[in-house]
Amino acid sequence: MKKFCALLAVVALVAFAAPAFAANPFMDVPMNHWAYDAVGQLAARGILSGYPDGTYKGNQPITRYEMASVIARGMAVIDMEKASKQDVEMLKRLVVEFKDELDALGVKVDKIDSRVAVLEENIGGWKFWGEFEFDVKYGDKNTASAVDPGAYTRGDADYTLGKYRLWMSKKVDDKITFIARLGKADSVLWDATTGAADSGTDAVVWQRYYIDVKDMFWGVDMMAGLWLTDWEGDDGLYTMDDAWFTDFTTKGFYLSKAFGMGEFAAFVGRNDATTADRLIGGTRDRDSQNYGLRVKFNFNEQFNFALNGIVRDYDYPAINTLAAGTTDKVSVFWANFGVNFTPSIAFKGAYFMQAYDYAVAAPAGIDDSPKAWKAILDVKQDALKFTSLWLEYAKLDANFALANSPYGDYGYDVVKETFSDVNDRTVWAIKAEQKWNDKWTTFARYVKAEQDNSNNDQKLWTLGAKYYYTPALSFELAYESLDREVNDAGAALTDDSVVRFRTHLRF
Repeated sequence: MKKFCALLAVVALVAFAAPAFAANPFMDVPMNHWAYDAVGQLAARGILSGYPDGTYKGNQPITRYEMASVIARGMAVIDMEKASKQDVEMLKRLVVEFKDELDALGVKVDKIDSRVAVLEENIGGWKFWGEFEFDVKYGDKNTASAVDPGAYTRGDADYTLGKYRLWMSKKVDDKITFIARLGKADSVLWDATTGAADSGTDAVVWQRYYIDVKDMFWGVDMMAGLWLTDWEGDDGLYTMDDAWFTDFTTKGFYLSKAFGMGEFAAFVGRNDATTADRLIGGTRDRDSQNYGLRVKFNFNEQFNFALNGIVRDYDYPAINTLAAGTTDKVSVFWANFGVNFTPSIAFKGAYFMQAYDYAVAAPAGIDDSPKAWKAILDVKQDALKFTSLWLEYAKLDANFALANSPYGDYGYDVVKETFSDVNDRTVWAIKAEQKWNDKWTTFARYVKAEQDNSNNDQKLWTLGAKYYYTPALSFELAYESLDREVNDAGAALTDDSVVRFRTHLRF
């Protein structure tokens, strides 16, 4: 009986110990195991390193523990420049084969899986993506008049390539990335008879080309080249096209540094006089030096605050005489805030101050430091369930000039942006969007711009629907109606409307 019990104990001990022996990390990997060839190929391509001394003991077996160490160490410093798709697949096989040993080393296999995913995404260091947008617009008004032109189209219709963009990036190393974008030339032609906008040229140009350097010194990131900055967009200060001042490109240097509760940013750049500059009345013949400074504080999840400033200093040799004089430099400074009552309901606002420096004395009666402000209630669909809601009210002093064309989603500048506008302006903007499912979205908006001491009040309303054929391809049909009264000279303007069909692809 005692012998039988002893034998039973030995059998039980062997049975329970068998899994442990099978998973012994110090067991040799047989010399004919495929992992040797896999690691050897990856090492020959410079993808994996060997033992701590940099060698591979090819003439002797190594333990599973040592093989797992090679894999873990190699994954941490893998050179993505040299990795091919086949290399990544081989790495995935190695990770699966030596999962238990990697676990024993304290290496989280899920983290290695995510690392492999990053490798797959950045094989060769290059990435490409893009966007295509084609608009068909039919306008109601086609009057051949420079005084009372059509608001949306040059003729009965416009077929416009709104966007065709090809992005590319090259990951040089863990800190440096090169980014570029090819796209449609950003230019606008104007009909000499009607004064309406055309799509301009369809020529392909480099719209972006810059390097992005992370943690260059003291935690400071840098962009150098031709890049875009959009501080208003970053702070959620607009939902209709476009920002008041930012969302522009410049050639130069952009520095940013994140700190515990916010971010500091500064830039210096230069713009050639190739497009009309709205800040000086649409003149084209002046290059400019641009400077920007920003600090943003995220006090908590509910409250943020930012101070921003941009200075555009024009080269003086080319004189640009406006109705309000010759402007040499334009500066705009603003403070903005955001209060998140809930994740779906936010109240936002901004206060702007503008300053004009003149090459000669400022014209009599002209305010060279106009101001403006806006207040926004932003409610997401999660809060109201059936729709989102954007309510915006803005007040602009006379002579306050905007660099862009806000609220002009469908091609008409409902807010006057030229420097010579001598009336205070008030703007109401409302937008609601309803996402019914993954396929269908509907939307509506209303914009009203009023000028004090003038009959030149204008308002528009828009209705539309968007259908997603796939997550990447969408079709949108929209109708916009414009009600306008007189122009700045007091001449009557005819109402107009437009139907737009948009095809949009992201890839």
